[in-house]
Amino acid sequence: MDKHTLDALLAARKTKRPVALVSDIASGAQAVVSADKIEGILVLDATAVAAARERLADDRSGRIEDANGRRLFVQVNNPPKRLIVVGAVHIAQPLVEMARIAGYAVAIVDPRGAFATRERFPGVTLSEDWPDDAVTALGLDTRTAVVTLTHDPKLDDPALATALRSDCFYIGALGSKRTHAARLERLRRQGFSDAELARIHGPVGLDLGATSPAEIAVSILAQIIQVLHRASEPAQRDAA
Repeated sequence: MDKHTLDALLAARKTKRPVALVSDIASGAQAVVSADKIEGILVLDATAVAAARERLADDRSGRIEDANGRRLFVQVNNPPKRLIVVGAVHIAQPLVEMARIAGYAVAIVDPRGAFATRERFPGVTLSEDWPDDAVTALGLDTRTAVVTLTHDPKLDDPALATALRSDCFYIGALGSKRTHAARLERLRRQGFSDAELARIHGPVGLDLGATSPAEIAVSILAQIIQVLHRASEPAQRDAA
């Protein structure tokens, strides 16, 4: 690997930026491809760049070809997937378990100490700090999803505001359409534009007809996965 390509790859890892290392199988020449940049000595045509970025978005390493049939290998270098859940409520328990199975590192944030306990949430990061402070300390990047579940504006809104100021890939908030409309109005008064507020998935989750906590958790995780892989989104839940 040449120094320029190595430096680009190390810089991406340091800043937790998703990149794909593309190698010419025949020559060994390499390039680092991200969503907005190409670095390295390997020259790639538009077909190869598009295929590499598609694999990066899908989190799938593998072989591709350029427009001339040249064989290339794409090694995806994505930061770990993370889920930050604000509110150690009943829905959070199945959501945490399913998210961990799906490969997410999970953190639970709830300043109400009686809720966020090791007994209820073994093996995950727990924070009793105020949500905006906790979310900031945990750090948000393009591989992080944030979900608020408390139904309490004093807890949910600070976390949502922090998430909106970040580049996290998913923001979801539990509540009915009426609850969500009131939430948007509060955040609008804080200076967020309609375009920014459109990032919030509310009511949270895909419309699966879910009713139980476990079913709602399934709908939430399904929507997170859908957004991560940039699929077109069907209707969201009418209520939660």
